Amino acid sequence: MTLRAVIMAATLAGTLGALSIGPARAQTLEQTARAAAEQLIAAGDLLADANRASDRIAALTRTVRAYEDGLSALRDGLRQVNARERVLTTEFEDRRAEVAQLLGVLARIGHTPAPLLNLHPSGPVGTAQAGQMVAAITPALQAKVDTLRTDLADLALLRDLQNHARTTLETGLAEVQTARTELATALSNRTDRPQRFVQDANAMATLVQNADTLSGFADGLSTLPGAGMTPAPEAATTALPLPVTGQVLRTFGEADAAGIVRNGWLIATTPGALVTSPLDATIRYAGPLLDQGQVIILEPSPNELIILSGMSEAYGTSGTILSQGAPVGVMGGTLPRAQDFLREVGQGGGAGRSETLYIEVRDRNTPVDPADWFAQ
Repeated sequence: MTLRAVIMAATLAGTLGALSIGPARAQTLEQTARAAAEQLIAAGDLLADANRASDRIAALTRTVRAYEDGLSALRDGLRQVNARERVLTTEFEDRRAEVAQLLGVLARIGHTPAPLLNLHPSGPVGTAQAGQMVAAITPALQAKVDTLRTDLADLALLRDLQNHARTTLETGLAEVQTARTELATALSNRTDRPQRFVQDANAMATLVQNADTLSGFADGLSTLPGAGMTPAPEAATTALPLPVTGQVLRTFGEADAAGIVRNGWLIATTPGALVTSPLDATIRYAGPLLDQGQVIILEPSPNELIILSGMSEAYGTSGTILSQGAPVGVMGGTLPRAQDFLREVGQGGGAGRSETLYIEVRDRNTPVDPADWFAQ
């Protein structure tokens, strides 16, 4: 082997070092994806137990949220898997020629007769230098080959995780739809919800008919009987959970692409996501309003309102008392099929969050920043 070939092998070995992610990284991705799949399996167990629970609505609510959390975790895990696979594939393609040269050099080292390895055109000095470099570089070359082999195995593992995710997804998506349907049925059949007051239907209809803005409607609620009847709760010591699983798109006072400024938060969420009450409250209004879809307005304490709008279904009636975590509605949209779910994740898009829920908090008819109430 010539001194030039040895130098080339050393250069290639250094170039290929960029391919390494190490087994720890791959194992982390595998654990993330598998843990998400286990969440969906655990949600299935909750669904079975919900049929035997004394408070079936509470059990089904926990089940739906468990499915949503599991699907969200699986989506995030698969997104990382896909991203890592794309990086590895791109790096392998970009360095295909270098890999081939490295393998060729190693092959020549392995098949060159031992006596010829001791000869060098420049004489004894060149032979000694080449021998020293070969002795120093061969272990490094072997280490890079081992890393290459590990990365190829990691790539195969990542693709195996993607293939197995389809079966888990098909089961999970079907069962979460079953849980949502059973929850809606249980809520419609429920007759034991306590009422704090009975709303004047005519007065409410007049207010809905005359409202021209969401804020104006909320202001008008303060003039109807029942306002301020909710007892003041104990002060919350921690930030409230969001009423829906999702991501905050727009914050208080932040203009959108059209320059529209809202006095609340806009949250991106998945189709069919369950919306729950963030704290104990009384329903002041539930139903369609203007172009806001289904709207729920909660009164957690006198002179305070939480407005939730953009749902396709709203549960409950005015005057109903809710406990924290009680379901109040569901988002619209069409639930994805397993192949659509995987395609969205593979494309690295908006993670399937095509629906938006608007949250506005009002204190004495004045909008306040939800950041003072909710955890992002």
